Order: sequence, then C-alpha cells, then structure tokens
Amino acid sequence: MASSQELSDFLRDVERRAFKQTVYAVRDDHVALDIVQDAMLKLAEKYADKPVTEYPMLFQRILQNTMRDFWRRQKVRNLWTTLLSSFGAGKDGEEDHDPLDTIDVEDESDNPMVQLERSQTMVIIEKAIEKLPARQREAFVLRYWEEMDVAETAIIMGCSEGSVKTHCSRAVHTLAALLQKQGFGSKAMASLGVKS
Repeated sequence: MASSQELSDFLRDVERRAFKQTVYAVRDDHVALDIVQDAMLKLAEKYADKPVTEYPMLFQRILQNTMRDFWRRQKVRNLWTTLLSSFGAGKDGEEDHDPLDTIDVEDESDNPMVQLERSQTMVIIEKAIEKLPARQREAFVLRYWEEMDVAETAIIMGCSEGSVKTHCSRAVHTLAALLQKQGFGSKAMASLGVKS
C-alpha cells in the first residue's frame, strides 16, 4: 500500500506528461487540464490503497477512459448542437488555436542557445506527433514517453500486443520521415525517447 506522500509524488511526476498526452488527443488545453485532473482524482479516490508500482498502469488506464468519456460526451453534444443550429442563425466560427504553441518545453540547460534550439526542435517534434493517426500517437506516447511495456500498452489501449507493435512501428517510421523532411536525423528521434 502506497503512502499519501508516494501518491502525491507520483501525481506530481506524471502531471506534465499526462497533460501533453491529453492535449494531443483533445486539442484544447483547458479540456486537457480538466481530464488530467479528473483522472488524478479518480486514482486518488479509488486506488490510493494500491502499491505505488501499480500507479503508472492504473493512471494511464484511467486517463484513457476519461478521454473516451470526454469524446462520448462531445459526440452527443455535437449531435445536439448540429440539430439545434439548424433552427438558429448558424454555427459561430471559432478561432483556431493550437495549445501546443503555448506549452513550455522543460530544459535544465543554462545555455540560452541550447534552450532555444531544443525548444524549436520540440515544437517540430510535437507537430509531427500531432500528424500521426490517433492509435499510432497513443501507442507511441505510451511506449516511448510513458515507458510502458508492450503488454501494459496493449491493456491500456484495449488491443493485442501485436497491434501495439504495429502502431509503434508505423508511428516511428512516419515520424522519422516527417523529421527527415525537416532536416533532422537520428538526433531528433533520440529527443523523442526512441533509440535507433
């Protein structure tokens, strides 16, 4: 059984990565923050008595389910909005906003040039990850950024281990091609956490 301090430490450590992962999926930083906070509360309320070693997998499963709940609600809301808008003057145009542009990239280096270069590289990498199909992106983030093994990722995604491997392989090849077009090589893939 984990102590309350171990639970707090885990939540603090996972919060930023979970936020980025969720932003990729929902493309709205406010919604992503709500989803991450809901997932964190569910973990604390329902699984605080579990060993700390089980938290990463439990949290990822809760986070994925919370995102799916969001999409289900969004689908119903969109259906009603579409139906009701046919009676009104039309749909209001929403300004396009990419929340990834506002995310700070963490860097411990004191050299401003290194910080700038890494920050620019991360923006390019994040945009490349954004272009991946949803399942490939999910598998890639869980395997390489969250460092889940194939079995854990398969459970979280609700698919076979073979599917996880296929999604990851396709994601890595697609990202490598996208990043090579931008002039990056194996160094950029290493930034992603993928060893060549």
